Amino acid sequence: MRTHFVTDQLFDGVTLHTGRPVRLTVEGDRITYVGDHATPPIPPGEPVVDVRGRCLLPGLIDVHVHLSYGNAEANEDIDIYTPFEYRTLRAMVYAQQVLMAGYTSIVDPATTGRVSLAVRDAINAGWYVGPRITAAGRQLTSRQGLGDWYPPWIGVPETSIGALVRSPEEAREEIRLQVKDGVDIIKIDFDGTQANPRTGHLMACFDQGEATALVAEAQRLGRRVFVHAVDREAVLYAARAGADVIFHAFDMDDECLEAIVRNGCMLSPALTFLYNSIEFTQPSDPSYDWRPARKRRVVERAVEVLGTARKAGVPFLVGTDSGFAVTPYGEWHARELQIMVDDLGFTPVEALTATTVNNARVLREHDRAGRLAAGMLADFIVVNGDPLADVGVLMKPGAIEAVYLGGERMTLAPPTAVRRYPWERGHRQWGEIYSRDRVARLALQGPVSPVTGPPGSVSRRRDRR
Repeated sequence: MRTHFVTDQLFDGVTLHTGRPVRLTVEGDRITYVGDHATPPIPPGEPVVDVRGRCLLPGLIDVHVHLSYGNAEANEDIDIYTPFEYRTLRAMVYAQQVLMAGYTSIVDPATTGRVSLAVRDAINAGWYVGPRITAAGRQLTSRQGLGDWYPPWIGVPETSIGALVRSPEEAREEIRLQVKDGVDIIKIDFDGTQANPRTGHLMACFDQGEATALVAEAQRLGRRVFVHAVDREAVLYAARAGADVIFHAFDMDDECLEAIVRNGCMLSPALTFLYNSIEFTQPSDPSYDWRPARKRRVVERAVEVLGTARKAGVPFLVGTDSGFAVTPYGEWHARELQIMVDDLGFTPVEALTATTVNNARVLREHDRAGRLAAGMLADFIVVNGDPLADVGVLMKPGAIEAVYLGGERMTLAPPTAVRRYPWERGHRQWGEIYSRDRVARLALQGPVSPVTGPPGSVSRRRDRR
C-alpha cells in the first residue's frame, strides 16, 4: 500500500520545494516519488496525508551521541558505577528519546563495553523501535590521552570508554578486535592531557607515525575513523593521517587547515556542549569556578577558526556530544544548527544540509538516508514552522509534529520521570572543604550540637519541656 503526503513546503536535503503543492509517496519503507502533487494523479483509494502549512524534512541526524553515558555528571558516572546490562537497557530508552526529537539516525562514536552495538543490533533485529544507529566501540587512547583520565594507580578500567593501547601492535589488535565485534566506525583519541612545557599547548597522545598507522589499519579494514582532536598538534596529526572525521578542532591553525583540505577530512565541532557548559553551569556545580570561563575562551577561538574552515570549503558534520548532564538526550540536538547559523556563518539551508546529506555520508545507511528522493529510506519529519528561514523553530516545544521512520509514524512515549539509582553516579558528598575560614566566609553557623542545636533553637526548647 502506498501512502501520499501532500505539503506546500518540502526540503529534500538539497532543494527547497515551495510555492505549490508537493507530494511525497511512500511504499513500504522507501520513498517512491517526490514531486508535483498534480501529476501523476493519485489512484483512487490510496491514502493521502495532508500536511499543508507544515514543512517536510529528511529525518535529522546527530553524529555525536553517547548512548551509554546516561546524562553523566562526572567521568566516573560514565565508566565505573553502572553495570553494562543496566547501561544497555537505559541506552535503549535514551535512543528512543532522541528519535522522538526528530533524529531518525545517530552516530555513537564511543561506548562502554558493547552497549551501543547491542542497542543497534536489537533495533535492527526488530526487537525494539529506535533510530538507525552507527556505532563505535571503545575509543583508543594512549597513556596521558583523553581516555586515560584516571590516575596511574587506577589506570583504564575495562568498564571505561577508553581502550588503552601501549604500542602500535596493541593498537592494531584493538582495532581488529573491534572490527570482529561489528563496529561501524573506529574512534581514536588524539588529544593528550599534558601540556608541552615549552609551548603551553597540549601534546598529542600519539606521534605522527602512530597516528598514521592507526588510521591506515582501520581504513584498511573498511572502517571510517573518527578522531577527538582539540589542540593544534592532535588536529595536525589527524589531518595528515587522513582521518575521516575530526571532532572539535578548535585550536587548528593554517597548517592544520591545509592538511584537512588536502586529505578530504570532515569537521564536526560539537559546540553545543561548550555553549551549554558556559550557560548552564551553576555556582553549586563543582566545575563552576573554572569551566565556564575556560570554555568561553575556547569558544572565542573556535568560532574564528571554524568560520575560516567553512569558507575554505571543508565539509561540516553536525553533532552535539549528547549524553552529559548539560547535553541530555532528546533536548538540545537542534541547538548545534542554531549555533552554526548564528556564529559560523551558515545559512539555515546549509546547516540543514549538513545535518542531513553531509551527516548521512558516515552512516551505515549512507546511500539510503539523509535525503527525500525516490529509492531513499522513508525517514522524515513534519515540522510546524519554517526551519529554512529560522532553524530555531526546531527547538520550540511541539514543533516536531510527527516523526516517520521507514514510512511508519513513531508513537513512542518514553518515560519522562525515571528513577535514578544512587549507584549510577559518583558517591561524592561535598563540593568543597569546610575549614573554619571557609565556614566563616560563607557566613554559616558555627559548630553546634546536632542534638541540642544552638541556643534558642527548636530542638533545645524541646529538651526543656
